[in-house]
Amino acid sequence: MGSQGPVVLGVDSSTQSTKVLAVDAGTGAVLAKGQAPHTVSTGAGRETDPEVWWGALQDALGQLGEYAERAEAISVGGQQHGLVVLDEHGAPLRPALLWNDVRSAPQAEALVERYGAQWWAERFGSVPGASFTAAKWAWLAEHEPEAARAAHAVRLPHDFLTERLTGVAVTDRGDASGTGWWASSTEAYDEELLAAVGLDPAKLPAVLGAGEKAGAVRDGLAVRAGALVGAGTGDNAAAALGLGLAPGQAAMSLGTSGTVYAVSRQRPTDATGIVAGFASADGQWLPLACTLNCTLAVDKVAALLGRDREQVEPGGSVAFLPFLDGERTPNLPYASGLLTGLRHETTGGQVLQAAYDGAVYALLAALDQVLAVDGPAAGGGEPLLLIGGGARGTAWRETVRRLYGRAVRIPRADELVALGAAVQAAALLSGDAPADIARGWNTTDGPTYDALPRDEETLARIGAAMPLVSA
Repeated sequence: MGSQGPVVLGVDSSTQSTKVLAVDAGTGAVLAKGQAPHTVSTGAGRETDPEVWWGALQDALGQLGEYAERAEAISVGGQQHGLVVLDEHGAPLRPALLWNDVRSAPQAEALVERYGAQWWAERFGSVPGASFTAAKWAWLAEHEPEAARAAHAVRLPHDFLTERLTGVAVTDRGDASGTGWWASSTEAYDEELLAAVGLDPAKLPAVLGAGEKAGAVRDGLAVRAGALVGAGTGDNAAAALGLGLAPGQAAMSLGTSGTVYAVSRQRPTDATGIVAGFASADGQWLPLACTLNCTLAVDKVAALLGRDREQVEPGGSVAFLPFLDGERTPNLPYASGLLTGLRHETTGGQVLQAAYDGAVYALLAALDQVLAVDGPAAGGGEPLLLIGGGARGTAWRETVRRLYGRAVRIPRADELVALGAAVQAAALLSGDAPADIARGWNTTDGPTYDALPRDEETLARIGAAMPLVSA
């Protein structure tokens, strides 16, 4: 396939795999793809050796053929919150604690209790939960103090990969805003908080602003030496770049986790903790809510029932809250799944549909609050953008339509985290705003599905079951 513009590379280093897209910066055409899996522990916590990410990135880049050598810029989007601790040589001291490792829930609770939710919201934009890096550092300091003392550097997953590419220790405001120690009120590391958790700020990477470059690719790697490297960002902020979201326009991502977010001109400060007040990668804000249990939980229920994930059936009286690994939104880190309303006539397909309903309910419950950051009218005239692997499934799409009651659009563009990283890389070369690049690439083009009548009966049934969930 011919290229009309410079070649840029976008990386998505997610929980499960690394994906890389080679993209024509002029047209947005995807020229080549690479992918390599990750290994995630399934024991007491959720961990991955960062060297697995680096090896997967090299493997994925190697699948791009000539385009890796032709690339003029590259950026990395990565899973948020994960704690990477390195020695003086840049080697990991232990496996990274991943965002969905809930062992740090007691430490998160202690941090919130110490200062109060309002203090956190006003100062940092978010009330930390178990996923936040500050809670994971506190867990490490308590349970593995020797590793904490030996840490020469502390990084997020995307920082680790960017540093391996460039040799420069940097992060960006989007990913930094999910740590719990970068204050959105001052756009700087908060030294009071760092002192409280016993972390020297000298061990943290410099925080780059929107549009700044991290450096250039070092010699001897699978990408052309000297190619520009963007600041990178967290996965959701990268996807927002890939969509070219305008303020007030909302997206729902259906993946291993589920997220709802919108770009905002206002800095979020939600003391309830439902809305995380992240920074966006374009210099604005990204109010976001995230659930742990999304496609993976529903697929588990389908497997237990011996059904294909699309074998749902309507009707019935079942309510199912599939909080199989605890939950983040709502903040129930110790919860398990809850199934209620079973009758003799209940079918397996109705139970599976109820699992979809429960997962979507948790996301929609937060969506209105995410949009409210920009005012009550935000998002009212735009279809909800449905993205992620689940967006390709009929059962997911129809469940969202039925419970949301508004129009839904499914962009044809795939791998939006990697595509957003490619947008950031293209912006380094052209100097154009990332949103303008994404819109020029027509990344939100796709079928729009009209609104369905909102299924108030199902919403009420799930709402009645929520108080029964054990935290």
